[in-house]
Amino acid sequence: MDVIVGGGVVGLSVAWRMAREGRQVTVVDPAPGTGASHAAAGMLAPVSEVTYTEAPLLRLGMASLRRWPAFAAELSADAGLDEAAGPGAEQGPKRPGAGRGLNRPGAGRGLDLRSDGTLDVAFGADDLAALDELAAFMDKLGLPVERLTGRECRRLEPMLAPSVRGGLLAAGDAWVDPRRVTAALLAALERRGVPLVRARATGLLREGGREGGAVTGVRLDGDPAELRAERVVVAAGAWSAELAEVPVRPVKGQIMRLRSPQPLLGRCVRGTVHGSYVYLVPRGDGELVVGATQEELGFDTRVTAGGLYELLRDARELVPGVTELEVADVVAGLRPGTPDNLPVIGPSGTPGLAFATGHHRGGVLLAPLTTAILLGEESELAALCTPERFREIS
Repeated sequence: MDVIVGGGVVGLSVAWRMAREGRQVTVVDPAPGTGASHAAAGMLAPVSEVTYTEAPLLRLGMASLRRWPAFAAELSADAGLDEAAGPGAEQGPKRPGAGRGLNRPGAGRGLDLRSDGTLDVAFGADDLAALDELAAFMDKLGLPVERLTGRECRRLEPMLAPSVRGGLLAAGDAWVDPRRVTAALLAALERRGVPLVRARATGLLREGGREGGAVTGVRLDGDPAELRAERVVVAAGAWSAELAEVPVRPVKGQIMRLRSPQPLLGRCVRGTVHGSYVYLVPRGDGELVVGATQEELGFDTRVTAGGLYELLRDARELVPGVTELEVADVVAGLRPGTPDNLPVIGPSGTPGLAFATGHHRGGVLLAPLTTAILLGEESELAALCTPERFREIS
């Protein structure tokens, strides 16, 4: 039996795919679906999130995005979302361009999965200069982006401020509602009879009780006090380092959800305002997600006035109408960061122990690829994520 420690989108996805393969699996988490996955915006945006030093992460993101349509369709079927939605049902209001790509029927409509692209915009002159440099970098990488003037940006998104100077359209980017994804994964696991132990894993069981020995299960803070396993997969996000030796740290992110009867935006908008980054992600039900701060404050999950002020300040510069929306939710989550910003996926080097953690901002995007690596379906990209790379550095 495999034990998956962690009930976020990554851990639940791993457990679900293993169960689909006919393996015996148990999930351990005191409150599944309430951690970083609950706070995440759900952008599936490897192109618009590319940076100068993260080319390997771009490869992972692009590969995982290609897997998302099949992943979403299979998950929707297993969770019964297609039956609940009914034939031809769609989530949310129709907008120009809707129904393409990932939006097609059967590709996860119950997950609010869409592929209308990401519009990356610049507010000030310096922001526009930085965007021009990024566009040149993307062009060298051969990425499919379209350079737009401010007027062209507003033609796509009329609610953008007149002061927006220009932008880049990554038409292939997508997004999904992570809360719907985790709910669907829990439903799919329940349908397949996968046990869910709502307890905190406090440590690893070792063969003969020896430090460094083969892992044979996990210790729990509830009943039962121990859970034996042939393999333990640590997918505990920012808390993974508390169980095993893996260089994962918490990176705090504050996010807010606004509500509107009619959607302000038809696609994801990422923007730079005087060097500060903000994104706005629309949901099919009229919700608008605004995020996210990035703070190195350890295991601090407080929502602060300063963090929310910064988000609203920058969001208002790009889309003035956000100040008229109702505040539906504010939350802070902890992303699991690593020294090289790449996830840690695969065997640990210790018999009986594997990792699926360290996804930082990309847990939702990389969930399909993570499961493929752990199931041995993706060998080429697995080398980028191997836990062994940190042992080689040390």
